[in-house]
Amino acid sequence: MLPRTAIFRMLETEIIYIILPVFNRWHFTEACLLSLEAQTDTNYKVVVVDDGSTDGTLQSIARNYTACKLLQTRGDVFWTETVNVGIAWALADGATWVMTLNNDTLCPPTFLANMRRLARREILTGAVAIEKDTEVVTYGGELHNWWTNTNTNLLDILPARAQNGLQEVSHFPGRGLLIHKDVFAKVGLFDARNFPHYYADYDFTVMSKRAGFRVFANYDARLITYPEASGDKALRKKKSWDNYKSHLFGIRGGGNLVNFTRFALKNCPWYALPSHLALGYARRLLGYWAK
Repeated sequence: MLPRTAIFRMLETEIIYIILPVFNRWHFTEACLLSLEAQTDTNYKVVVVDDGSTDGTLQSIARNYTACKLLQTRGDVFWTETVNVGIAWALADGATWVMTLNNDTLCPPTFLANMRRLARREILTGAVAIEKDTEVVTYGGELHNWWTNTNTNLLDILPARAQNGLQEVSHFPGRGLLIHKDVFAKVGLFDARNFPHYYADYDFTVMSKRAGFRVFANYDARLITYPEASGDKALRKKKSWDNYKSHLFGIRGGGNLVNFTRFALKNCPWYALPSHLALGYARRLLGYWAK
């Protein structure tokens, strides 16, 4: 837990700006927005950033969700720049707290209240994920080993009685990630140039740790996810040579070798870089066929 002298709590009066990047898949977006409307903590603003949807998402939000701030990008900037546009607008509007949230998630009614309760200015907190159909916790944060390029899942090492409150992690994804404005002032926005879609959230949290902040999983705030909605899950589910190529080189490929290399060169300690790269390449080249 955090030292008592370092705690700067979020005030009840401080607005949480929720950045919601969207591209088509209106059924996911609408369900997410409806779940936000059911929150017990209503002190938030939703900033929807649409990256060129063609399924009527833009029109549906403008017509039915007038309380949302609706922004548009040009249709080819993917997750990272879409999120950055929303964050920049929120900070210009006076935001103290920003949360990045994916549209293929659902927020239980006490989600924001539990995120607010454990939020601290000097840390980044991320919600743990539960699977929609089973309600089983599927992601509770990880600890990364640079030498072996492996992650230890906190769910595997934390006893059930300890799976509550804040648990420190080495990195965290951008879905349900709560960030104080001081982090952006020191670190900047997400790195859209190097990581246009995947890795930008992990990179941002690792950079934040180097800048003196800490990263925690909030086990009291649980976010409902659809595991099969991931683009890379689809590539892995139906194995083919074309999907293998997309997995390794496509912008939505979870094993993208370019993104992995950039992330390693930017963040891995120099002494662990050779083993990190070698093991990482091997897992990406061979792991697609094994899973």
